[in-house]
Amino acid sequence: MSRTDRVVDGVTAMILDGRLGPGQRLPVEKDLADALGVSRGSLREGIRALAVLGVVETRQGDGTYVTALDPGSLVAPLGLVVELQAAGHALHVHTVRRLLETEVAGLAAAGARAPGADLTAARDALAQGAAVLARAGSREPAASGDAESGDGLCDHEALLAADLAFHRALGALAGNPVLAALTDAMGGRTARHRLSRGVTEPGAEARTQREHEAILDAVAAGDVDRARVRMAAHLLAVEDFLRTDAG
Repeated sequence: MSRTDRVVDGVTAMILDGRLGPGQRLPVEKDLADALGVSRGSLREGIRALAVLGVVETRQGDGTYVTALDPGSLVAPLGLVVELQAAGHALHVHTVRRLLETEVAGLAAAGARAPGADLTAARDALAQGAAVLARAGSREPAASGDAESGDGLCDHEALLAADLAFHRALGALAGNPVLAALTDAMGGRTARHRLSRGVTEPGAEARTQREHEAILDAVAAGDVDRARVRMAAHLLAVEDFLRTDAG
């Protein structure tokens, strides 16, 4: 085990056994280095590694503190792993995303049954996407009655932002912050494949909008099974695109 690993493991153990908790300040550098049996240089390397992992944060002139240890911060580094994997294993990464997001949709539908459930963020994301598509349609009338032919003039980045916002809103509705953080990390890091599909596959973005609307209808109705099926079918379309693109 390297000295850096010893620091990471040592501080982690202190958190797990209750000696350190969220928001607490770590011991001063000399005392912590002595306790872990490492040099101050090795301690700093370990602290930097823990900061990258979202476990600690260093406040200039005030020392190093344990973060809130919220799932979003701790899962965020997974995004880099996903992005590196997506470079050569995009289809596998999207399959995992589909499995997770299908469960998110089901949990969101169950959560929508609860009194006071707020679907505003999801509806706002849909409205954002619809507005972008409407602007594209007004600039170029559909050819031969095909309402999807105006996709070529869409602001693809704006549609992708609406896509990410929609899936993030469902993650919040699901009521499981770890699952929400996982799907958000995977969704953000695999976005370029959806962007590519929107640019190269005619009508893909309009279909995505309709699929999002169908998913939200099922969620709003509290229909768990339908929400799962709608989400799975929606994300299978991206996988189909990747299979075709790879071929």
